[in-house]
Amino acid sequence: MRRRAAVPPSPLPQRSGIDPVHLRMPPAGPHPTVGAFLADRYADGPGAAAVTELLRTGGVVGPDGRGVRAEDPYPPEGGHLWFHRELAPETPVPFPLRVVHRDPHLLVVDKPHFLATTPRGSHITQTALARLRTELELPDLSPAHRLDRLTAGLVMFSVRPEDRGAYQLLFQRKSVRKEYEAVAAYDPSADFPRTLRSRIEKTRGVIAAREVPGEPNAETTVELLAHGHPAGLARYRLTPHTGRTHQLRVHMNALGLPILGDPVYPEVTDPAPDDYRRPLQLLARHLEFTDPVTGTEHRFTSGLTLSAWTDYDGWAAGPAAG
Repeated sequence: MRRRAAVPPSPLPQRSGIDPVHLRMPPAGPHPTVGAFLADRYADGPGAAAVTELLRTGGVVGPDGRGVRAEDPYPPEGGHLWFHRELAPETPVPFPLRVVHRDPHLLVVDKPHFLATTPRGSHITQTALARLRTELELPDLSPAHRLDRLTAGLVMFSVRPEDRGAYQLLFQRKSVRKEYEAVAAYDPSADFPRTLRSRIEKTRGVIAAREVPGEPNAETTVELLAHGHPAGLARYRLTPHTGRTHQLRVHMNALGLPILGDPVYPEVTDPAPDDYRRPLQLLARHLEFTDPVTGTEHRFTSGLTLSAWTDYDGWAAGPAAG
């Protein structure tokens, strides 16, 4: 089997921490011109008009950085194209990212609530990845894993492309011990610690995951850390042994103890993306692993706190930025 040719380096720099779109033109394509290829590629899509305008203004470029034209003949050997997609304005997430650890290979940060880890959907530039690439001038930064937009706490990034696979493999092999903290109601009749095992499935396009009959694919240990809060709350340690979507939130809800501030479990409330009141009280507190590049034994601890536990009235009113 013939190996696919390597992709040439992008002739376009990042914009706001976002890479340009890259398109590979297959060899011996059926299109007479580059414009015909792009028209077919984006036919009836929302980007069709934008790509037409980019062709007109020289915004679509080849490996040499020169603009290509719609009427340019389609290269029989195929080729590569790049362009920057026009990005919709995003409301800035007014909370900082704090660096917990940085070395030539690894970056660990405390991600605030409401900030997505990586570009997805309507969250593109207002993501941890895009902001860190810009703020720290690390254009090759890539995530080793993801943390939900509504969850705060520790997130790891690979600084160098050649290290990316090693750090991502840590999570794929479940070689990272993760501990979370959560605030939820206190139930004096519930026994802890306890381990929950169930089958969780998530349907594409449906916001809530659900437990279904079948072989368990999700396992979480829940421990009681503290109670006696004036608002009847307790603080819990959650240790996931698997990594299903919304696993911790689903399992706490299954106990009848949904995490405070959860807009999905037990009921979808769908607050506006820029509604920063009452953040989900879930925090990625610890990450522990052996560094696959340096061999160092790491244990990182988040410096963030769950605000409802220390200032319930302030949490209910909404957090201050900064």
